[in-house]
Amino acid sequence: MAEAHVAETGRAEAGIAEAGRAGDGQSVAAWRPAVAGVREVFHARFVSHVYPPHTHDSWTLLIVDTGAVRYGLDRREHGTLRSQVSLLPPDVPHDGRSATPGGFRKRVLYLDRHVLGDELIGPAVDTPTLADPALRRRIARLHGLLLTPGEDLAAQSGLALVGGRLRTHLARRGSPARRDASPPPRRDPSVAHALRDLLDSRVTEGIPLAAAAELLGVHPTHLIRAFHQEFGLPPHRYLTGRRVDLARRLLLAGHRPAEVAALAGFYDQAHLTRHFHRMLATSPARYAKVVPPHGTLRSPR
Repeated sequence: MAEAHVAETGRAEAGIAEAGRAGDGQSVAAWRPAVAGVREVFHARFVSHVYPPHTHDSWTLLIVDTGAVRYGLDRREHGTLRSQVSLLPPDVPHDGRSATPGGFRKRVLYLDRHVLGDELIGPAVDTPTLADPALRRRIARLHGLLLTPGEDLAAQSGLALVGGRLRTHLARRGSPARRDASPPPRRDPSVAHALRDLLDSRVTEGIPLAAAAELLGVHPTHLIRAFHQEFGLPPHRYLTGRRVDLARRLLLAGHRPAEVAALAGFYDQAHLTRHFHRMLATSPARYAKVVPPHGTLRSPR
């Protein structure tokens, strides 16, 4: 829904541009994440701003955190509440405004056309607002991952799951020819084990979800579901666990935490520390300094 015209700031190294305050208590922030399929992330708080009719060449995925939004799409009025999700298709004119006197705060993902496909534009025009709390939670979590350095694989997985759920919604509203838009969930142990072997062989450098899916010849959504069904956790969490295991070995071998972060495949030391503490309830530095009881040698569990 938003056109992001923003000024560069000192956070350029993270690919983030911010406009800050836009007047009247309004603010905007936008950036291009390093996640294939997400063209732009846009966060804004608007009080009096009204969008004129316009179009995008990408899918616009919108959630509202405070207030409510009213918008016209293809000459019909719609709205988005905090509990809902709005998906506006490419090339279809729409506008936007606050539905409440206090304005609204929103988060938007602009998705490349291929993420959902042009064949789903029609169903999205018919029903752009979705009442799906689970989908909204996934989108909100995806926004958090896109703000966190080093979580690219988790964000890619989150995007694939969000895309799959959106395709399911739209396929139900489309013609029978469209109902194969989202691959049906099914057990696929061979694919799950093949992905685990692939992740094990690339613990440090990792692999983009799309590249893994292409290599194994399956849809990214099916790849995530098959892995989760077989091993009980998503691929990105498995890879993080393997990296923490590697970090433990490196720490006990005498490497400093700053070195370990790079050697184990983490974005930086803060990224290592966050996941290390989440798994072991201590920091990498403290972990390497614990004295074994009675002078016995300790090994990672």
